[in-house]
Parts: sequence; structure tokens; C-alpha cells
Amino acid sequence: MARVPSAILTTTHRIRRAPRALTRHYRARQAPSTIQLIPQPHPWGRALGLVTVVLLGAWLGLLIVGNVRVPVGPMNTTMTLRPSVSGGTKINISPLGALQLDSHIAPVRLDVNVDQLDPERAQALVNHPERLSGLQDEVARDVAHGTRDLAIRSCVAVVAGATALGLAVYRRPRRALAAGGLALTLLAASGGTAAATWNPNSVLEPRFSGLLSSAPSLVGDARSIVTEFDIYQQELARLVTNVTKLYDATSTLPTYQPDPTTIRVLHVSDIHLNPASWKIIASLVEQYQINVIVDSGDTMDHGSAAENGFLDPIEDLGAPYVWVRGNHDSMLTQQYLQDLKNAHVLDEGRAKTVAGLRFAGIGDPQFTPDRTNKTGAEASQELAGARLASALRDQEAAGTPVDVAIAHEPSAAREVDGEVPLVLAGHLHHDEMEVLDRGTRLRIEGSTGGSGLRAIEGKYPDPIETSILYFDRDTKRLQAWDEIELGGLGLTTAEVSRHLPEENHPGGTPSSPPPS
Repeated sequence: MARVPSAILTTTHRIRRAPRALTRHYRARQAPSTIQLIPQPHPWGRALGLVTVVLLGAWLGLLIVGNVRVPVGPMNTTMTLRPSVSGGTKINISPLGALQLDSHIAPVRLDVNVDQLDPERAQALVNHPERLSGLQDEVARDVAHGTRDLAIRSCVAVVAGATALGLAVYRRPRRALAAGGLALTLLAASGGTAAATWNPNSVLEPRFSGLLSSAPSLVGDARSIVTEFDIYQQELARLVTNVTKLYDATSTLPTYQPDPTTIRVLHVSDIHLNPASWKIIASLVEQYQINVIVDSGDTMDHGSAAENGFLDPIEDLGAPYVWVRGNHDSMLTQQYLQDLKNAHVLDEGRAKTVAGLRFAGIGDPQFTPDRTNKTGAEASQELAGARLASALRDQEAAGTPVDVAIAHEPSAAREVDGEVPLVLAGHLHHDEMEVLDRGTRLRIEGSTGGSGLRAIEGKYPDPIETSILYFDRDTKRLQAWDEIELGGLGLTTAEVSRHLPEENHPGGTPSSPPPS
């Protein structure tokens, strides 16, 4: 066999490798231009996109599969977690309305929908009322079981939703799994925040909407609130029990059952010639079995004699009407009211006992139907308040202490701090409540007339506001109050929220009389 020189073999091998080398060289020269044509996404942009996918996917997951049907006592309910800015719990009782509780602060809200009453379980309670005594434990077990199921299903829902959406957007399993893991982490963090801020006493101050606004008996009377609202489970059972009775007894709301040991006061103010106010007041008097109505002034708008006929319905409201003059009420208004058979006009610190409570009040020293601020107005208010405080001290010395003082402007009302447990005022057209430095509680009522004709001056009509004050008949102290707000001109919304003084919360310290 002939030998081939090594030089020829080397040259042949180089010739064969030349195309590959040229190819690699071409690719190397083209690579930089290719990288420059495809910009890389910014890390913050990728993170924002991932968070958006996680949140949207988790929300869709909760919306589609994140709810559980739970029997709670005699009712069938659906529990759901929903994204929320402020958290809390919403209990929907169709068709009566809803209750809202400030139960926790977290980016998720617990929705509980009462779907229907189970006829068999409800009838069993009706036929065997002795079972109601064990309903609290049964409800607690049902709610605990439902909460656990909801937690598990919510975890599955947010992970499945975020993972599925991540897979659809990124088409990469690792990114999709990262989205699911982040969704689970966010839900766990939300649950931890809710647990850390959980407030079982939130049920003491529910907010009602819909037809439930006129059903205060759903949470019991003032004495029940103070003595029986011990723990969250008991109150939840009370709600379930009363809703059961509502569904079983009638399709209409029951009237409020008065507590004979409680004095109920309807506080109104700043009606400003709104004729609709009288119908609202009459309805509340009947529904809540009101013992006495207190009007802290500005019933009129100009205080003219031509307006006096507007006051005539006071005689037929069904409860005594205690009144003090506001800065839109004239002496002509006051004189006309004094002649009405149902009215009790208080001025210059005059005191009078009505419906078991002793009231004292003073009229507004200013008369400003043109809404001008006269020179020395604030000083005159303080002087009027000082005169009222002096009258209260005289009543105390005479052995007839006053339970409730009344003035129109808060600046006058503040002057009686320490002389009386409670002072009522108006004028501001929005409600406020505060405890003054020396222990007197100041309650400022909103406009029960929705600011009258002024309601249409702004972008939205002013609401109609009033409140029900509950007093213990023995101590004459405020036990609770319901704030009632109705939508203003042209609106049909309604909301009732119940509140308690701090000393009446479970474990609170009983209040002591303000120093004399």
C-alpha cells in the first residue's frame, strides 16, 4: 500500500473543518446584533407582571371555586372570602338586608350569605323549643367546621387560579408554580393579619342595611346588649336564633318589643322645615316604642309666623316632645310651641321631668336665619352655657339632679361639663359623640331634616340623621344608642348602627357620676 504524506492529510482535514469554523465564526459575529434587537424586560416590570397575575388569578379562583356551603343551625349558608381594602365581615340575610361587622383588618372580607331556612330543621326547633338552649354550641361547631373548610378551599382556589393563569400567560411551568406559591403566601399573610386583628366584640356594634334597618330587635334591646353579649359565639347564636324566628313567624318584620326597664329617647335636630321629617319621626316612635322625643333646635328655617303651622304635627307624634330653641327659631316659634299640647319647651335652664328622665335646657342666644355670623356670637354661646351650668348646680343642690341637658350649639353644651351625665346638641348637621374632660358625654345630632332646602346645595344631598338613646330606668344612665341614617333627597338607602359606651362593653368598668 502506498503511503500518503502527512502534510497532505493535515491539509485535507483542515479543508473539511473549514465550513464548520466559518459557521461558528458567522454565528459569533451575528450574536451581538441579535441580542441588541430583543430588549430584556426590566426586573421591576417582571415583578409587577407576576404580582398582577397572582392577584388576578387568586381573585378568579376565589370567585369560581372559593366558597363553601355550610349548614349553620337551621339555616343553609354560603361562606366566601372576597378581596377588600378594609376587611370585616358581611352577613347577607336575603331579602331582609345585611349586617356588617368590623371583625378584622385585612385585605380579605368574609361574606356569609344566608341562602335559605331548612324547613325540617326549623320545624324541629319550633316543635322542640328546649333545643334552643343547645343551639349556641351547635352554631359554634357549625361555624368552626365551615371556617376550616373555607380556609382549605380558599387555599386550593388561590393556588389553582394563580397557577392556571400563570401557565396561560408565561407558558412556563416554573413561573406558573411560582405564581401559585406567591398566591398561597399572600393568602396566609392575610389570614395571619386577620387573626392578629380579630375583634370578637365587633358584633356589639353592627351596621344594618336594607329592611334590617327597622329591626333593632334582631340584636336585642339595650339591657340584653349590656348583660348578655358576653362572647362572640353566644352573640352569633343569638343572631341565628332570631333570624330563624323571623323566617318562621312571618315574612314581614316584627315590631320592636319594648323592654319595660329601658327608657327610649328619640333625638332629633335641625329639621329646617322638611315636612318628610314628621313621617319619619312618627314611624320611629311606633317602631321603637319611643318614650320621649328631644329636639335640640333649628326646627324652622326663618322663624316667621307664617311657618308656625309646620309645627302642628307635633301634637300627634305619639310621644312627648321636649324642645329647645335653635338659631333659626324665633321667640314667635317658641311661643307657638308652648301652646301645643304635646310640647315641653325648655329655656334659661328650666328643668322638667318627662317619661322618667329629668331634662334641662337653654335656647340659643343668637337668631340668624340669614346664616350670618354676628359679632360676639361665640362669647354669647359660652355665656348661655354658663347659665345652663349654674341652673344644673341649683337643681343638684335642691335634690332634683338633671339627667340630660340640652343646648343647640355644641359650644354652649360644652360649658356644662361635669354638671350632668349627658348633654345633647345639634347645629353642625352631622353627628358626633365624645366624652368631655370632666366626664360629661356630649352627643351632637345630625340634621333630621337632611338640612332642609340646603340639602341640594352640594353635589350630593345631605343624609337624614337621628338616633335612639337607651337609658336605664333606675340609674338614668345611657346604656346604648342606635345611629340612624337615611339617604337624603331622592335617595332610598337606610343604615342603623348600634353603639355602646365603653363601660358597657363586656369587661368594662361601670361609669361613675361626673364630679359636681
